[in-house]
Amino acid sequence: MEKQMPVYLDYNASTPVAPEVADAMQPFLRQGFGNPSSRHWASAGLQESLTEARRQVADLLGCKPAEIVFTSGGSEATNHALKGAYFTSGKRDAHIVTTQIEHPATIETCRFLERLGAQVTYLPVDGNGLLDPSDFQRAITRDTILVSVMHANNEVGTIQPIAEVSRIAHKHGVLSHTDAAQSAGKIPVDVTALDVDLLTLAGHKLYAPKGVGALYVREGVVIEPLIHGGGQEDGQRSGTEAVMMAVALGTASHLASKRLTLAKVSETRDYFWSALKDAFGDAVIQNGDLESRLPNTLNVSFIGRDGSKILEQLEGFAASTGSACHEDSVTMSPVLAAMGLSDNVAMGAIRFSVGDATTPDEIDLTVKSLAAVVPTV
Repeated sequence: MEKQMPVYLDYNASTPVAPEVADAMQPFLRQGFGNPSSRHWASAGLQESLTEARRQVADLLGCKPAEIVFTSGGSEATNHALKGAYFTSGKRDAHIVTTQIEHPATIETCRFLERLGAQVTYLPVDGNGLLDPSDFQRAITRDTILVSVMHANNEVGTIQPIAEVSRIAHKHGVLSHTDAAQSAGKIPVDVTALDVDLLTLAGHKLYAPKGVGALYVREGVVIEPLIHGGGQEDGQRSGTEAVMMAVALGTASHLASKRLTLAKVSETRDYFWSALKDAFGDAVIQNGDLESRLPNTLNVSFIGRDGSKILEQLEGFAASTGSACHEDSVTMSPVLAAMGLSDNVAMGAIRFSVGDATTPDEIDLTVKSLAAVVPTV
């Protein structure tokens, strides 16, 4: 197959660093190298930079700056939320409720806590990847301390009814955590509207670099720190603050707050789907909830084909056959399995996720290349 210009359609796996974010980071590579806690010339202005970055992240989420804890990424934030809630409960057999389609950061943390004695319920989802809040209602016991449900699924884009889950949780005195790594920057994420106590944010999903994230902790909620030490981040996350990374996340959050591209990426995704249907007809279907989903996400199945083999043949194209954290696996995606998809459908699944820079020409090129490859695998 003739080599094509690279086309990136894997924005749910990671986004490029926005030029404005890169520019904001530059000064900290050559100056501003001091410890933010020091009181001399090398640290001048660093605390102010941290304060501004914290405010920008808080503005994105609709919360107070003091409720933002900077972390090394989404996985750390989720680990902090779940482990922190568990250890603070003081109950060895504390009960946690989550779903079968969560990110590995949630699933594997729950499994770790189970080894310590925690009880965990993994709720099912329907064929569109949607949780029924009544299932959560029935799962609550007197030992339930936390519910953790992702805001939007990273593979199929389905958006969960977090506000309803939180309402039920608080009625029973249960904390509510949501992983908003995939949704922040793509759809409005407001902690008041979602009514959550804890929320995960990942920088590299919204045009900031890898290695930075945040955990929202509602004022008055107390959870055990994950990292102990010098008491930075108001005692929630010890370790010398990475000011440059915090500034990067703050700048990306500011851009996301004012960016009005939801219609644009949705139009790009819909154009992509229309082109695929024209090329493949009934041989391709969409996966996930078509009404309540991320505007940039298109998870499709080429019936009876092998999605991984299709991508292997698409040289120069970036997409995924499931969560990027499982990219080396040849088994069915746990998310698609939980949705009840047949092998014939699930094994032919590919997740395409578009971004601000995706063009119609790139979509046309992708569909043309797929039309040449799919019949051969």
